[in-house]
Amino acid sequence: MKKDLYIVRCGEVALKGMNRPYFERVLLERVKKALECYDDTEANWKDGLMFVRVPHGADEDDVISKCVRVFGVASVSPAVQAPKEMNDIGRLASEFMKEIIDEEQIKSFKVKAKRADKTFPIESPEIARQVGGMVLKKCKVLSVDVHRPDVELCVDVRREAAYIYRDKVKGFGGLPLGTNGKGLILMSGGIDSPVAAFMMAKRGMSIEAVHFHSYPYTSQRAQEKVEELVKVLAGYMGRVRMHVINLLPIQEQIVKNCPEDETTLLVRRFMMRIAEKIAEKNECMMLITGEDLGQVASQTAEALVVTDNVVSMPVMRPLIAMDKVDIMDKAREIGTYDISIQPYEDCCTVFLPKHPVTKPKLPRIEKSESKLDVEALVTAAVDSEEIVTIQP
Repeated sequence: MKKDLYIVRCGEVALKGMNRPYFERVLLERVKKALECYDDTEANWKDGLMFVRVPHGADEDDVISKCVRVFGVASVSPAVQAPKEMNDIGRLASEFMKEIIDEEQIKSFKVKAKRADKTFPIESPEIARQVGGMVLKKCKVLSVDVHRPDVELCVDVRREAAYIYRDKVKGFGGLPLGTNGKGLILMSGGIDSPVAAFMMAKRGMSIEAVHFHSYPYTSQRAQEKVEELVKVLAGYMGRVRMHVINLLPIQEQIVKNCPEDETTLLVRRFMMRIAEKIAEKNECMMLITGEDLGQVASQTAEALVVTDNVVSMPVMRPLIAMDKVDIMDKAREIGTYDISIQPYEDCCTVFLPKHPVTKPKLPRIEKSESKLDVEALVTAAVDSEEIVTIQP
């Protein structure tokens, strides 16, 4: 069966030294998994590049889209393989350019050559010159522009063959999913937490999610919004399990028994306790939140210290020093922003105090919590969990 060729490049994986074979093996399996919808897909590593072959005629945009969403992939190029003979390289390069001319209005090009195989008798500048000359003879509508070409034609001569390609479609890079343990993201319906989950997954961490609701103060549509967000993330991570917790009984007890200005922080401490219990049950190594230093009252330095006091598990905050504008830009890039801004309230907006405390003191917070049966409330909340499995 004739197959189409794609060159997949890794980024940080290439720097892994003695552990590199492990990371390459995981990345290879992730790419194969992403392309499993195409029968008889082949993928293998050669000299630091992954060569992927899919059935001829497979949708090029779809293949590239699936590959660049795999964490660890730096870039992808549709390519043509040629024998290591200059006439063959020039002929196939000319055919490659003719196809581009037929599809696009291009007038200029340049050739960029790389001689990875140093035993090849012609050096890179001469390869570029000769291939460029052959393309000009076959594609008379083109001219050479070394400064601002419409197309940069790349020729990479390696040990087993030469490869001709045009684009390097950028991937997200990072590390292959599953190479850095598992974490539990506290997932709201806002802009920040989906971005935080994405950034930790990009570092190789498998992700589960916990979502808190306050039904009937929050609607079913609010939970569906969060499920939509997780579905977008599942497009990068694969299947995601989301643990859904009813927080309303805890909120009602806090409002009834504790100072109003401490409500948000006390609720947050309960969320962390519950999340830690769920994380422990599901073998997650750490908690992940979308908190950004100083963004709201519960995210001041003092508030974060008080919040973390109730858990022993590490808490990762990948957005902690980012500007809100940068977080919004990242949300747009990964496809969660338009969902996040839909106007459905989450549990954090229920019973919101007019003037929340911004510089809490731990002894005072603990005194307020002493009016509550903390263990019973946490246990009841964990016991009420529902699990929703979300597929890409």
